[in-house]
Amino acid sequence: MEVWMACAAPHCTTTHHTVTHCRPLHHTASHCTTLRHTATHCIALQHTATHCNTLHHTATHCNTLHRTTTHYNTLQHTATHCNSLQHTATHCNTLQHTATHCTTLHHTLHTQNGSQHSMHCHCTPHRYCLSPPPSSSRRTIPRN
Repeated sequence: MEVWMACAAPHCTTTHHTVTHCRPLHHTASHCTTLRHTATHCIALQHTATHCNTLHHTATHCNTLHRTTTHYNTLQHTATHCNSLQHTATHCNTLQHTATHCTTLHHTLHTQNGSQHSMHCHCTPHRYCLSPPPSSSRRTIPRN
């Protein structure tokens, strides 16, 4: 009865009229509460969806960075290996040049001196040393 009295307005004079008027108001208030609850729930879901999208974007970005880092490390490893091979090839070319020069010097000295005086060629990447027989003095021919 308190609800009906609370709903009674100055223009409501009968209990029936008050109940008839209060039911739609109660229904509207319940509907409004439901809508407010739904709106709050919707906002929470929207916030969750936004957070989820941010996390998904971050995960995608992180995966991209991981793939890029892996690719970079592979390229860096390959470049290091290539530099090592290039250094080895340069060293090999130097040794080959030294051996060729040494052979040429040995052939030239053998041809000029005949077979009477043999010279021994000791090759290093930095210089060419010709060692005459023990009775002669040592000659050093620098690398060009």
